[in-house]
Amino acid sequence: MSFRNIFNKQTFRYVFTTHFWGPVSNFGIPVAAVLDLKKDPEFISGPMTGSLIIYSLVFMKYSLAILPKNYLLFGCHFVNECAQLVQGFRWTRHHYLEPKIEEAK
Repeated sequence: MSFRNIFNKQTFRYVFTTHFWGPVSNFGIPVAAVLDLKKDPEFISGPMTGSLIIYSLVFMKYSLAILPKNYLLFGCHFVNECAQLVQGFRWTRHHYLEPKIEEAK
């Protein structure tokens, strides 16, 4: 592949659209969620995590419902959905499951 094949007019048209920059700017949310996976679950907000799970599900559906399909947006929200589900499980385990285990001891 040559430089001209990669950087043609069609590539530049795509890079300067919201189909590209929307998902790129949105990737801050899943990056932050993945980085927070190692932090103490005491700092996880249950309501916010639940909201982000629903938000990502809605926008995963939306990214495939529009024309042209936006696979970059789908990927962004898929990563976020996975990270938020893990965070939600960690929050549930910390607030509801671990106290019962400690009481049983």
